[in-house]
Amino acid sequence: MSDVFDRIVDRAGEVEECPLRRSDLDACPFRQLEQWLEDAVAAGLPAPNAMILGTSAVPQKPSSRVVLLKDVRDDALLFFTNYESRKGRDIAANSSVSLLLPWLPLYRQVAVVGVAEKVSREETQSYFASRPLASRAGAWASRQSEPVASREDLEQAFREAESTCDLSQPPPSWGGYWVKPVSMEFWQGRSQRLHDRLVYRREGDGWRIERLSP
Repeated sequence: MSDVFDRIVDRAGEVEECPLRRSDLDACPFRQLEQWLEDAVAAGLPAPNAMILGTSAVPQKPSSRVVLLKDVRDDALLFFTNYESRKGRDIAANSSVSLLLPWLPLYRQVAVVGVAEKVSREETQSYFASRPLASRAGAWASRQSEPVASREDLEQAFREAESTCDLSQPPPSWGGYWVKPVSMEFWQGRSQRLHDRLVYRREGDGWRIERLSP
């Protein structure tokens, strides 16, 4: 085994104490998520809205990748992608997904389990129009998750998209998903690995909150 693990310094005992108590939590997990996201932005963390999306089209074949959280509403989290990508195909077969927002310098993470639903075409068009032109051209040029012969072919497809595609409109295969959680766990690192884990679980029209052992 590589000796790289011998050079990793375990700083678990150096975690700055920042307790997460039941009384600290907002009654709404989405407002709590927004509060922690604001803390990550204020701390100057890179890509504070990056989250790991886990999907599985069939049992025992999960996959994960990083996507960007683009909005939070009172019952769902939003991200955009290519519907014909691997994650899009996975969600078409099995809409149950997981999300993980890791804010490692703050010793925090939020783990979400939920169901993904496509957003309306109007919502997709509105967001697509707000993107830089280069990002719009990239969405038209990329057949996401499909093999491409070379970098040069990809760059040629980008140039063609810039000159021939209607960049005011998203590609037919491109759009967003709202993920509606059934659970949201807020994890705060603590010393001695006695971390605080508080999870919201969907219960009827509301949420039940419980503490988990670390």
